[in-house]
Amino acid sequence: METIQNDAVVQFAYNLNVDGQELESNLLEYLHGHGNIIPGLESELTGMNVGDRKHVLVAAKDAYGEFDPNMVITVNRNSFPEDFEIRLGEPMNLRDGSGQVFQAVATAIAEDTVELDLNHPMAGKDLEFQVSILSIRPATTEEIEHGHLHYADGCSSCSSGDCGDSDCGSCCG
Repeated sequence: METIQNDAVVQFAYNLNVDGQELESNLLEYLHGHGNIIPGLESELTGMNVGDRKHVLVAAKDAYGEFDPNMVITVNRNSFPEDFEIRLGEPMNLRDGSGQVFQAVATAIAEDTVELDLNHPMAGKDLEFQVSILSIRPATTEEIEHGHLHYADGCSSCSSGDCGDSDCGSCCG
């Protein structure tokens, strides 16, 4: 497989800039066409070949979405455990009443309430990438069926800690 297309495993190097400031420089490997990376970047990589380089500007709507003011909520301070430290402006992992974990940032703290921003930290931001395609290979049947990469030690979603408290066998079950 020489060209990036659906069901290809792609490895690329990238630099990410937001508002003219470099935020990240890294390597990434993903399964193309399965929504494993932001849609605006994935569509721009389609058709590229090993060795190709490209400057990609991804609009907020095609990255993490526009900032939604309705995702800024106020909760009672007693919703938090007594020993929980709320840090203004820092991402926190929280758990709702049904046990679902989510991330929020405290944007204001009052005596009885906490204002939480539930938007993704990159919501409303245009992302600028410099990418270099390093390798392309066909995905295995199992990777295509599961919609993500697999490695010798398990599936990619497990290696990133997304399996929760169970072993990796459960995420690919």
